[in-house]
Amino acid sequence: MSLRSAFVAVGANLGEARAAVLQAMDALDALPQTRVARRSSLYRSAPVDAGGPDFINAVVELETGLAPLALLAELQRLEAEAGRERPYRNAPRTLDLDLLCHGDTVLDSATLTLPHPRMNERAFVLLPLAEVAPAQVTAHQLAQVAGQRIERL
Repeated sequence: MSLRSAFVAVGANLGEARAAVLQAMDALDALPQTRVARRSSLYRSAPVDAGGPDFINAVVELETGLAPLALLAELQRLEAEAGRERPYRNAPRTLDLDLLCHGDTVLDSATLTLPHPRMNERAFVLLPLAEVAPAQVTAHQLAQVAGQRIERL
């Protein structure tokens, strides 16, 4: 089994959001053929293009033998187990797991787009990603999101 590096954004803003994010990081480490290589600090951020309470966010780097769509299916299973509902786009959520990138895979399908199409617009992704994988984020990208409210916890 050949392992690839994948990055997952973890977030929640309903219920016990901090506990949900920490539990999700542990659950990611327990996925088949997968281990958490690095985890960022937790961050608190304002919702982007949405309402509701502040989010707790983090990014994890995985080493995984799962293919991108298989990993996506596992992420969606974990979201469902955490009570994630999708009543409308950008609704508040008990858990949000976004696959940001999977090795050097470039994919654009109805199910999954890699790299994640909006990751460079979001401080809550770029700041924790820069913490775990500084080479993945440029100073220019960080400058573009500097106006978004986010705090490292």
